[in-house]
Amino acid sequence: MSEEANVVQEPMAPPKVTRWSEYFPAICHMINDTAQGSLPALLPLFISTYNLTYEQAAIIIFCNTAFASVAQPFFGYLADKRTFWQSIPLGILICGLSITSLGFVNSYEALLVCSLIAGFGSALFHPEAARWVNALSSANKGKVMGYFSAGGQAGFAIGPILGSTAYIWGPKSLIIFTIMALILGAIYLYTKPYKLVKERQHTAAKTRTGSAQNDWKSFNILFIIIAARSIIFSVLNTFIPIYWITHLMQSTASGNFALSAFFVSGFIVTLLGGTLADRLGYVKVIRYCYISLVPLMLAFTLSDSYWLSMALLIPLSFGVFSQYSPIVILGQVYLNKNIGFASGITLGLGITLGGIIAPLIGKLADIYTLQESWLTLNPICWLALIATFFITDIPRIKNKLETTVSNQQQ
Repeated sequence: MSEEANVVQEPMAPPKVTRWSEYFPAICHMINDTAQGSLPALLPLFISTYNLTYEQAAIIIFCNTAFASVAQPFFGYLADKRTFWQSIPLGILICGLSITSLGFVNSYEALLVCSLIAGFGSALFHPEAARWVNALSSANKGKVMGYFSAGGQAGFAIGPILGSTAYIWGPKSLIIFTIMALILGAIYLYTKPYKLVKERQHTAAKTRTGSAQNDWKSFNILFIIIAARSIIFSVLNTFIPIYWITHLMQSTASGNFALSAFFVSGFIVTLLGGTLADRLGYVKVIRYCYISLVPLMLAFTLSDSYWLSMALLIPLSFGVFSQYSPIVILGQVYLNKNIGFASGITLGLGITLGGIIAPLIGKLADIYTLQESWLTLNPICWLALIATFFITDIPRIKNKLETTVSNQQQ
């Protein structure tokens, strides 16, 4: 028993972990998703420049997410086999360069290619980054993952603001995304956080050998919730600026402001969601999210008032974002032997999968209206809510975490 306690203590040695170690993954996540988050804010510019339909605009997002949807689980599988720390700075750099390239191309087809390459960069980044966070986290996994997830939400909030520079100073101002990626990559190479991560992952792999098991049944049910959240997230992320302009008759700046407000509040509730998950339980937090989303999504969809739509953005962001960290952690616990693969699904595919559905929503919007097409999100909320009642109960997972804490204290 004492030997096992010592094995658990070794990778959690306090002197080796600093606040910077916990916050730096969130900063990397923020810069990576800032590039991704700028795409929806640029769609009105592309629509006016290239005379695109809603469906064609949504295909730009589709290209960004389709390849990533397939690639991220694959990269996660590879991450379980061998740590490839270079994928983190490389993924960020690819994302930044691709978004910058959008300001220098002159055809719709070139936009699709740039969007596709940006999705590849995101797919390269997320699985290894999630394993990085898992290696650093302790018993308070919800809180630590909350930092990381909030970094991504902050990126999606900042992205539309930086993307709006294309309307003010011209498309070539998008070079700012490459500059940020280069600066962060230099910091990553200078601080070398991968050395600590490799040590911790090696020790954690030893402790999991022989005891780790995969709960595929629970993970498959969780995937329904992952898909539902991804669809809701992607549709709102893609069409909020367009909805503000075409349906609520607001300016482009107002539409981008609404999208940023959605993600700013999402940043706050993502931190809250991780802390609540540690205290209340992961499944409960996810279930509460969908209990709130069922009426909120319907009210938001049917709203014709600018002020009502703005007021609904904050509670709507609670339902969408506070479940993010619990979903990622549950996926890693259910597939404890394949954390990288689980992260590729929950953290990566959980963002990109909905982009495949966005063109279908865009097609419905072209046939009917954008408001009517959003009605399809309501049965999706109901399906996810029902799924929360069939996930493996949380006490078993909480007890496992409590046992780990107990061993560390011995």
